[in-house]
Amino acid sequence: MCLIYVYQNCSTCRDALKWLKANGIPHQSKPIRETPPTPAELSTALLACAGDLRKLFNTSGQDYRALGLKDQLLMMSETAAIELLSSQGNLVKRPFLIQGSTVLLGFKEEVWASALV
Repeated sequence: MCLIYVYQNCSTCRDALKWLKANGIPHQSKPIRETPPTPAELSTALLACAGDLRKLFNTSGQDYRALGLKDQLLMMSETAAIELLSSQGNLVKRPFLIQGSTVLLGFKEEVWASALV
């Protein structure tokens, strides 16, 4: 079963949930702001992103900009970044889907179809 972290006011998250339902893919959803991904899940995602920390962050979010993370991220350790993301779910790229070692960040139907169907 897939675990998908979503934000209810995010249209992309709603589209992803509709797609999962339409394709009969069993999933459990969690609110990303209230229950962010765990450090272990974020570490798995980082591996799936070939170590590119920036791909884990919601770079278009207000909190990302307010914290000045664009400049800080270049000097941030993986450990510090994962700790920050696991404590502030609003900084995580969403939707965030994890199923075993498969991790999908954001929603692109063709990518999800090739990974899950």
